[in-house]
Amino acid sequence: MRKKPQIQRVMGIDPGTGRTGWAILEGNRASQRLIEFGCITTKPNSKPSKRLKIIYEELEKLIERYKPEVVAIEELYFFKNAKTVIRVAEARGVAVVVLERKGVEVYDYTPLQVKQAVAGYGRAEKSQVERMVKSILKLKNMPKKYDDAVDAVAVGLTHMFTNTDMV
Repeated sequence: MRKKPQIQRVMGIDPGTGRTGWAILEGNRASQRLIEFGCITTKPNSKPSKRLKIIYEELEKLIERYKPEVVAIEELYFFKNAKTVIRVAEARGVAVVVLERKGVEVYDYTPLQVKQAVAGYGRAEKSQVERMVKSILKLKNMPKKYDDAVDAVAVGLTHMFTNTDMV
């Protein structure tokens, strides 16, 4: 007799200091459903420590509200601007600390892995990934102002498509 596929609640995170995208999905490799998505936004003129505190507190609230079983978070990739990579790394670090404190299992995925899993091509353009997210989840449209949230959805889908526990 065949084992029934496990349904999991997965949170996807696309870290950033100005905007941290997040998404809550349910499903497995065969079937996926988007529950909610959005962005944690911080003010550019705020102190860096204040911005990180906001990210921490908002992620904590999201985890408490949606109770994901696992979280898929995008790893950093090469930035031309060293200041940008440091800020994104700080935001990613804050997210990982919140997740560990809440006891949620964390999985890391590179942008190449996300593009490969969702669009079938590791060098896919952002617009191709967005179209595939829309198609996979059978959505009518994805609001443009939520680019980082769409990235978070793609990271969550990557976990569903590639993690062997999701079979």
